[in-house]
Amino acid sequence: MLFHGRGGAVGRGGGPTHRAILGQPPGSLEAGLRLTEQGEVAFARYGNTGIAHRHLEQTLNAVLRVGLRETAPPEPRPEWVEAMDALSAAGLRAYRALVHDDPEFLSYFRQATPIDQVADLRIGSRPSRRRENERLEDLRAIPWVFSWTQSRHGLPGWYGLGSALEEAERDGALHERLRTMHGQWPFFRSLIDNAQMGLGRSDRAVARLYASLVSPEMRRERVFSAVLREWDRAERGILAVARTSELLENAPVLRRSIRLRNPYVDPMSFVQVTMLRRVRALSDDDPRRAAVRDLVALSVNGIAAGLQNTG
Repeated sequence: MLFHGRGGAVGRGGGPTHRAILGQPPGSLEAGLRLTEQGEVAFARYGNTGIAHRHLEQTLNAVLRVGLRETAPPEPRPEWVEAMDALSAAGLRAYRALVHDDPEFLSYFRQATPIDQVADLRIGSRPSRRRENERLEDLRAIPWVFSWTQSRHGLPGWYGLGSALEEAERDGALHERLRTMHGQWPFFRSLIDNAQMGLGRSDRAVARLYASLVSPEMRRERVFSAVLREWDRAERGILAVARTSELLENAPVLRRSIRLRNPYVDPMSFVQVTMLRRVRALSDDDPRRAAVRDLVALSVNGIAAGLQNTG
């Protein structure tokens, strides 16, 4: 029996369920499948009868395809697994270099995202932190991903992939192997497509607006420049592997949905940045503080609804 606990956002295991099922290792579903749906995606997937029917139909279709010998996805070749190991190692190095090894990253994270307000919302079943201190290691996954989603960086869903793909591109044979993997291996295709979705929901201009909350300026520019460089690498690498000219080219419905929603979400992001700047300038005993914090909380809910993504 395979039990799959899925997060809502890409950075926490989310994404299309049927693609995730098709990407499971051969034989892993022989005893059946159980999965959890996070609370924040329950309404999006089951609040409308037609959408719920379609979601369950796709899930059942994927389970049947994996279970039938004639339609089961191919077993990954040894050279594909070797390529994934290389990508994983390169991506991990890039991710840790920023998130764990940069001494100023934690300060950037706390200033460029509404993490303190997200922690106060109590959106999960457990406390936001495992211990009452400021270490990243003690922050739970939901507020970590939620905060980056709110600030439109979307960093947990794609950071590190660009460096990995750029390193692979230097090896022509390896890069061509990745293209073959994208066309023939559902697991790898799902990984690339989910990263596209994470990048598609992120926004450089709005992320820069949140970065403007960070001081001093030298810290802000250094960290945000590193994020932008990896952003560029991720986009170039994904387009090259997927053989497309723009992100989400093969997901026109999602691309159109994002384009239609953003004009309504972006003003809420502007309001949130303004309120974050204001609440941080107020002393703890200022009588105006509670009202401003309430406005921040409202903006958090509005952005989450508009992006259809939380943590």
